[in-house]
Order: sequence, then structure tokens, then C-alpha cells
Amino acid sequence: MPRTIGLMSGTSLDGVDAAWLETDGVRILGLGPSLTLPYDPALRRDLREILDLAPTLAPDDPRLISAVERLTDYHVQAVKALDRPADIIGFHGQTILHQPSRGRTWQVGDAASLARSTGMPVAFDFRSADVAAGGQGAPLAPVYHAALAEILPKPMAVLNIGGVANVTWIGIDGELIAFDTGPGNGPLDDWSARHTGAAFDRDGRLARSGRIDQTVLRVLMSHPFFRQPAPKSLDRLDFAQALAASGANALAAADGAATLAAFTIEAIGAASFPQRPRNWLVCGGGRHNPVIMEGLANRLGVPVQPVEAVGWNGDALEAQCFGFLAVRVRRGLPLSFPSSTGVAVPAPGGQITYGN
Repeated sequence: MPRTIGLMSGTSLDGVDAAWLETDGVRILGLGPSLTLPYDPALRRDLREILDLAPTLAPDDPRLISAVERLTDYHVQAVKALDRPADIIGFHGQTILHQPSRGRTWQVGDAASLARSTGMPVAFDFRSADVAAGGQGAPLAPVYHAALAEILPKPMAVLNIGGVANVTWIGIDGELIAFDTGPGNGPLDDWSARHTGAAFDRDGRLARSGRIDQTVLRVLMSHPFFRQPAPKSLDRLDFAQALAASGANALAAADGAATLAAFTIEAIGAASFPQRPRNWLVCGGGRHNPVIMEGLANRLGVPVQPVEAVGWNGDALEAQCFGFLAVRVRRGLPLSFPSSTGVAVPAPGGQITYGN
């Protein structure tokens, strides 16, 4: 059975997750150790700046080159710290731009350098083939969620709240529907950093101390994204202009945090499916925010639990996913599907480098 290491650096920009597993790309035969290697503040700051610059950034920009070198080194360190042999590594890289409507998705990281430094082949570039074929390029986790949830009661929903939030609905017969629901932690993290200096709203304290501005929330929920049919996907900064136009930036620190948390909750609550999920399982950093989790339970009216409630590791799940997808890349199996990215037919993708 192939052994694989998955690596994930999400749009929350907090660090790299690494996870080891055994899988044939269809079944999950064994889950091993995992870890998170937090980025230093300078790299996190530089990556956040690159998100703003990305629409006009040249690939040879010295700021990008420096960040990619440091980002890749963190991934090398994560693989070595995991200290497990593997047949292939799944390297997602760092998304700095995602504009599928313009045929663009951009994940940075030096896969060849990672392969040379670890001595293992590396699967990378998971999204561009789907976008080139007319898909959204995201989300890619549904096929992994389905493998994890094989024996769980359905219909159910798996929700990932990272910088952007996305959901996978799994029907009674295993059918999949997936899409980005809207903002995840991204706007709230940026708000917290700007107003308190903290990278995120720890335990939802700032949001809990504020009041939701319903006028601002209504303006935000009128964004055209919410009228688009699924499948659909987002860039982390797609709501930046809407936030500025809504008047959110004039709110007090606590009220702004409360309103942005409510925006994430309401956007998720607006998602619709053929059948109502019996329960929601939540991964990503947002599951650690009690204001968001309590708000989701009230909004959705069904159990909302962290994925740990069914024995999954929410901190490792996305990294595990890209290890799983790396094996699918090697086998030529589809990564994306009409009901998850909108691609016309199930589509393989990715590339593999041996570092030469």
C-alpha cells in the first residue's frame, strides 16, 4: 500500500501542516503522525503582503522569490520533522491568487527543491488542470471527505473553515456536492491583526464582546457571490471591496469582529443542498472559535461538531487530503468532479517532480 506525506499551507497563512498516511487513493488504510510547523511572523507578514500584490505580481519579483524560498524550506523542515518514509509527497503550495473566472489559479512553492531536499517524488500543481478545463479549481477535498466518511450516517456535511470556508455535502448514496460558501477566518483574522495586533481572534473573545451590525451584515450578504449557483469558489480577498463599501471598517473593534464572525456564519447558513444534512462536521481553524461554532449550531438547527467528534484529526485533515490526492495523481485518478468544481467530466490533474 502506498505511503504518502501530505503538506498543506492554507489561506490563513499560519504555517504548514504535514501528515503521513497509507492509501491507494481510493481507500484509507492507515493514518499516521502529523504536525504543524508555524511560520515565523516575518514570513506570515510577507505572504499576507503578497496576497495583496498577487494580481499584478511578476513571477521574478524578488519579494516573491524570497518568500517562496522560505516557504519551501518550512515544508522541507516539516517533512524531516515527521521522520517517516513515503513513496510520494503531496505538496499543495501556498495559494496567492485564485480567479477561476479568468482562468487563473496560482499556488507558489518550489516542488523540485522539496523533492531534492527530501529524496522523495513530489506531486504538485493540483488545481491548474481543472481551471484550464473550465472548472473552479476548488474545492478538491470532497473525494477525501467521502473516503473518510464511508461508514458515517448520511446525508452529512463536512465544513472547512480556513481563510475561505468550503463545504462538502455527501448524500445517502455517496453523491457529492461541494463549493466555497464564502469568507472563513480570513476577514476576521485581518481585522484582529489590524485592531489588536493578534493574528486571530483567540477563542472568539473580541467577537463575543461586540454587537453585530445588522445593516453591514445585510450589505455583505447582498454580494453577487451568494446569487451564483454552485459549484463556485473564491479568492481569500474577494470580499475586500465589499467590506470597505459596507461600512464595516468604521465599526469599533469588537463590533467589527462580531459582524465578521456573523458574516461567516450567515454565508455558511445560506448554503443549500438536495437534502438537509443530519449533522455538520467542522475542520479548519474556525472550529476553534466558539462564537462561530455556537452561531452555526443556532443557524443550522442540527448538530455542528468538530471533526474530532468522529475520530478525525481536524488539524491534519487537509494535509492528509493532499497526501491522498498525490497518490491519485500518480494513478491518474480524477481529482475534481462536475459537482465539486463544475468541470465538464471527472478530471485528473497534478504533476510529479523527482527534483531533476
